[in-house]
Amino acid sequence: MRSFLKIFFASFLALVLFAIIGFFILMGIVAAVSSSSDRAEVGDKGVLVLDLTKQYKEQKDNDPINTFTGNPDNNVPGLYDVVRMITYAKKDSAIKGIYIKCDDNANGFAASEELRNAVADFKESHKFVIAFGDVISQKAYYVANVADKVYCNPKGMVDWTGLESTTYFLKGTLERLQIEPQIFYAGKFKSATEPLRAYEMSEANKLQTSVYLNDLYSRILLTAADKTKSDTATLHQLANTGAIQTASDALKYKLIDAVKYDDEVKSEIIKHLKIDAADKINFISLGKYAKAVDYSPNGGDRIAVIYAEGEITDGKGKDGIIGSDEFRNIIRKARLDKNIKAIVFRVNSPGGSALASEEIWREITLAKKAKPVVVSFGDVAASGGYYIACNADSIFAQPNTITGSIGVFGIIPNMQKFFNNKLGITFDGVKTGPFADMPSLSRSLNPAEKLFIQNSIDTIYATFKGRVAEGRKLSPEIVDSIAQGRVWTGQRALQIKLVDKLGNINDAVACAARMAKITKDYTLREYPEKKNFLEALMNNYTNEVKIKTVKEEIGEEQYTILQQLKNIRNMVGIPQTRLPFEFDIR
Repeated sequence: MRSFLKIFFASFLALVLFAIIGFFILMGIVAAVSSSSDRAEVGDKGVLVLDLTKQYKEQKDNDPINTFTGNPDNNVPGLYDVVRMITYAKKDSAIKGIYIKCDDNANGFAASEELRNAVADFKESHKFVIAFGDVISQKAYYVANVADKVYCNPKGMVDWTGLESTTYFLKGTLERLQIEPQIFYAGKFKSATEPLRAYEMSEANKLQTSVYLNDLYSRILLTAADKTKSDTATLHQLANTGAIQTASDALKYKLIDAVKYDDEVKSEIIKHLKIDAADKINFISLGKYAKAVDYSPNGGDRIAVIYAEGEITDGKGKDGIIGSDEFRNIIRKARLDKNIKAIVFRVNSPGGSALASEEIWREITLAKKAKPVVVSFGDVAASGGYYIACNADSIFAQPNTITGSIGVFGIIPNMQKFFNNKLGITFDGVKTGPFADMPSLSRSLNPAEKLFIQNSIDTIYATFKGRVAEGRKLSPEIVDSIAQGRVWTGQRALQIKLVDKLGNINDAVACAARMAKITKDYTLREYPEKKNFLEALMNNYTNEVKIKTVKEEIGEEQYTILQQLKNIRNMVGIPQTRLPFEFDIR
C-alpha cells in the first residue's frame, strides 16, 4: 500500500509539473505570436520578390510555425493580397523594383493573368522588373514575359511545346475489381463520369477540351508575340517543330533577353539599385511586405469579400472546401449586417454537391434583394461553381477562367461481385418494401430504380438550367444550347452571356462600390475569417503529416489516382454538379 501511494503521489506530482510547464509554454507561444504581429521593417532600396513557384490561394496561407518563429517570409499571402501589394508598391518609395522567380508556376491560368496584369500596372511607375529562372515553364513564362528583362540560366531551358491535358481513366481498374459504376448524367458534354465509363475521351469531350485548351494557349502566344515582336503563327510553329530545346534557342528566337547566371542577374539588380557590389540586396518577400504596409482600403462603409474556394459539399466543410452550412451562414451574416453595403463573392470552384449548390444559390438570391452582389471568378468557376454565382447582379471573369459545365451526374456503384468474388462477403436482409434498400452498393439497380435516379438527375438539371435562365436573363432554349455540361473559357462565356465583363477581383470590388453608391473610402471585410493560432497549428500539422506520409509511400502519381478514388467515394448517391475529377493542364 505504501509503495502504491508513493508511486501515485509521484505520478500526480509529475502530472502537475507537466501541466504547469505546458501552461508557461503556451503562454510563451501566445506572447511570441503577439510580438510577431508587430509591423515588419522594409528598409530602403527594396526589391519585391514575386515567387511563382508558390501557389497564391484565394486567402492567405499563414503557417503557424512561421508565425511562432517570427519568420513571415515563408507565409504565402492570398492572390488578392498579392495584387493589392503590387499596386501599393507602385507608389512605395522604399520599393525600387520587382524580381520574378519564374522556374515554374504553381498558379492557375486566371490567377496568372491577375499577377501578370498587376506587374504590368506596376511598370507604369518606371521601376524595374526582372524575371529569372533556371528552367522556365510555359505558365511561368506567361507571367514573366511582362518583365523588362527575362533571363534564363545558360545551361537551363525555356519550355515551349504547347499545352496538353491528360485524364486518368479508371474503367479498366473497376472491371478488374468487378465493380460496376452505374452512372447517370444529363448533358452530352458532361465528361466528369467518363473516367469511370470509358477507356478514352468521347468525341464531344475531345471537342470541348480542344477548344478551351487552344483558347488558353492563344493567351500565351499573344503575350509572347508582344514580347518577341513576332506573330502567334511563328511562335506556334516553333512549338510544333520543337525548335526551342535550350536557353540559347530561346534567346535566338527572342523569348528571353539574355542567358545569365544567378550572380550576373544579381549584379544587374545591384546596378539598378545603385549600391556597392559587396552590399546585400534588400529582397523583400510578399509575406514580409504584407506585415509591413497597409495595402487594403480603409474607410467608413464596408464591402464583404467572401472567398468560396474548393469543392462544394453538404454540411460544415473545412479549409479548401465550400461547406453549404458555413457559407449559408457567412452570406446571411453579410446580408443582415447593415454596415455592409455590398457583397463581392469570389468563386474558385469546380463544383460539387447539387443540393449544397442550391442552398448557397438561395442565400445569394436573398442577399441580392438586400444589397448589390457582384461575383468574381478565379481559375475555375464551373458546374456547381457556376450554379452558386449565376443569380448575382454582375459576374466578372478572366479570359482564361474555366467556367460553364452546366450539367448533372450521379454515381451508384454496384460492388456485389467485388464483395462476393474478391472479399468473400455476402449480404442478406429483410425489407418492408421493394425500394427500401435503394440505393445499395451490394446489388445492381433494377430498371425501375434506374428510372427513378435518372428522373432525379434530369429534374436537377432542369432546375439548374432554370436558375441560369433566371439569373442571366436568357431564354430556356439558349441556356439549353450552351449548357449540356460544356466547359467554356471566360472569353467565350462573355460572348454567350454567362458572364458580364472580363476583369479581376479588384474590378469586381470597384463595381460593387459603384452599385452601392459608395463615393468615399471603404473597408473590406473578408470571409471566411481565419482560424486562431492553435486551431491553425493543429490543422496544418495534421494535414501536412498525413499527405506527406501517403505521398512518400505510394508516389505522386499514385497519390493523384488515390484522390480520384476518394472523390468517387464521396460522390456516391449524391447528385453532382462538378467538373471532371482532375482538371490538369500542362
